[in-house]
Amino acid sequence: MKDSYLFEYVNENEFRKYERSLKKYNMLAYKKLYFSFYPSFKKGEFLGQIVSKNPNNNSTNYELKLPTDVMFSKVHGDVKLHYTVYEDKKIVMLDKITPEGILGEGHQSELTTYKGVMISKENQDKDIFKINLLKMLQK
Repeated sequence: MKDSYLFEYVNENEFRKYERSLKKYNMLAYKKLYFSFYPSFKKGEFLGQIVSKNPNNNSTNYELKLPTDVMFSKVHGDVKLHYTVYEDKKIVMLDKITPEGILGEGHQSELTTYKGVMISKENQDKDIFKINLLKMLQK
């Protein structure tokens, strides 16, 4: 266990807000993140796509797509975890969870759903239009 990686945060308060919002509105992504991905990070198994590498401080930036509903992905975008790994220090720096707009709004107030998909209070008409369009295309 002494070779395990430690978690640190770029901004822990903001990250925890998005994490709680993810837990409330997308339980599948939260469970996969918390019970599958985090333990593998601690073991040194880094998942996702490498975004960039910095040889100066021996770090690698990753972007991990979390499982989510297809309609949610099409309306709001994929749910992704952005993190950086510092190999020499054995640190996983958790940066953010995207899409920040809908997750941040979900943390501030209760979101409503339309045809089973969360809709933003700020962009309600736009989200409803996207959902209706996608439903029409499915027929």
